[in-house]
Amino acid sequence: MTEQTAAQRSPNPPIVAAVDSSALSYQAAAWAAADAALHACPLRIVTSIAIGVGFGPEPLLSDADIDFLRRDGERIVAEAARVAKLSAPDAALSISTEVTLEPIIPHLLELSRQARTVVVGSRGRGALRRGLLGSVSTAVAQHAHCPVAVIPAAAGLDPISSERPVLVGVDGSPNSVPALEIAFQEASLRKVGLKALHAWSDLSAYLQPIPGWDTVRNEESEALAERLAGFGERYPDVTVDRILVRDNPARALLDESDGAQLVVVGSHGRGGFTGMLLGSTANAVLHSADCPTLIVRAG
Repeated sequence: MTEQTAAQRSPNPPIVAAVDSSALSYQAAAWAAADAALHACPLRIVTSIAIGVGFGPEPLLSDADIDFLRRDGERIVAEAARVAKLSAPDAALSISTEVTLEPIIPHLLELSRQARTVVVGSRGRGALRRGLLGSVSTAVAQHAHCPVAVIPAAAGLDPISSERPVLVGVDGSPNSVPALEIAFQEASLRKVGLKALHAWSDLSAYLQPIPGWDTVRNEESEALAERLAGFGERYPDVTVDRILVRDNPARALLDESDGAQLVVVGSHGRGGFTGMLLGSTANAVLHSADCPTLIVRAG
């Protein structure tokens, strides 16, 4: 973040939700509204009416064409705002809407400089059913300047899901510290427990134990306790369940995510380097988790 951006950043930055008229994007708006109510922050709902082009010249649009697209965009954000209000009916939620002529990806990346979180659906109108992440969610998760929440079809807003804990991946890297901070905050606001998972081997959990594993396990257990130190005093209302497994981190997180309402992971971990795109664990969880995933980038 530049000094100018830091100076201009709002003391209560908004949550930004991107919508495109797909049912999944409206689910994302509903989740964003519930999260904005928890954080007592504004919600900004954005859609783009830019026409995507491949090869060749850009289409020439008349004033009438632009007016039609703008009216359609206003319809989309109005519906998203209606859905958002339904998901947080008791909150005095400040909701603003925006229809932009800019392509949605660069616009969201610019908004992310001064946002608390950017929320996107895992797939949009252009994505194949049951496919992998859509182009917007992939690009924003990789390049945004703030945390990014990717919402699948199951947004976890029902009463049963809302009782489930928050799950956070802890790998001992510096990037897992801000992920831990946000995970504790989200668990505290939701009034649920926190599962802190540390996978201490990329080898299969089904391998037979060999000499030395007990020593390594004790060392990894101490490392997990060290990472969690101090959070208990700051968040005394959050009950922490420490999970230590000898397994591939992504597989372990996905297994535990079945019983979580939110998965929080750092954008890259032990094997990552500054400025890289998503790490293998974050990427795998983002593509496969059935509950919302929050990607947190250090700094």
